[in-house]
Parts: sequence; C-alpha cells; structure tokens
Amino acid sequence: MLATLLLWLLAGATAQTPPADWKIVKDSKGLCQIAVPPDWEPLSESSGAAVFREATTAIAVATSQPGQAFKPLSDQLQKLLEIRKDRLFENTLRRVFYQDKISRHPEEPNGYSASVPSKGGTCSCHVTVLPDIPGETAKKIALSLQAVEE
Repeated sequence: MLATLLLWLLAGATAQTPPADWKIVKDSKGLCQIAVPPDWEPLSESSGAAVFREATTAIAVATSQPGQAFKPLSDQLQKLLEIRKDRLFENTLRRVFYQDKISRHPEEPNGYSASVPSKGGTCSCHVTVLPDIPGETAKKIALSLQAVEE
C-alpha cells in the first residue's frame, strides 16, 4: 500500500499533459509555455498570456526568469506570502504550485501560481479566474507549465 501511495505521489509531480485540443501559449522570450482550453484566446502575439472572454473573467500568464534559480518555497516565504498549508498543493524540487487568492464573492477571482525549473532559470505562471470558471480548469492550466524544450 505504501508503494502504491508513493507511485501516486510521484505521478502527480510530473508535468501534466493537456488535452490534445488545447492551445500552447509561450512567454515573450519563448522559454516557457502553458496550455489553455480551445475557447481561450491569446491576449496578444508573444505576450505569454491568454484570456477567456476577457481579462477580467479569466487570464493565464506564463513568464520566464532567466538566471533565477528555482527552489521550493521556504516556510518563512510561505508565511510572508500568506499561503495556507491546505492551498500549497506542491512544493518540491520539480514544481511549486499553490492557490494564492481565494474568492469570497462571485465577483472576486481565484488565483493559482506555479513555478518549475528551466535551463538556467525558472518558469512561472499565474492563472486568475472568476468563480464561475471551474477551479479544475485553472489548475490544469497551471499544471501544464513547462520549460520549452530546445
């Protein structure tokens, strides 16, 4: 049973493959990418962002930070950022993924952040969605973050 649990945890640590019909959005430097559902549109060419309907409904942004070493969040930084333990989904050498904004009203968005290592730096993304957009969609977008393979 312990081996099964370990395999399940390791499977969750790898980049998730988005559905085949999702669109790839690369950051402005072309170093990092996310995938978004087919009904999302790029905000502009090479902006690294995509929106659903409009930016105030849902937006996903990928960025690259060349030279910024990737590392898990320390306990001190988690406290500083006010990340609740139950909203820190992964904090490993492979990925940091957490919910950084929790909607309290229908007009307030939920926010998810993720970071992964890349060659010589870090890839990051932020997904902000109103509550009527499924949280699972936002999570899939954030979990699709990866460095662009050369």
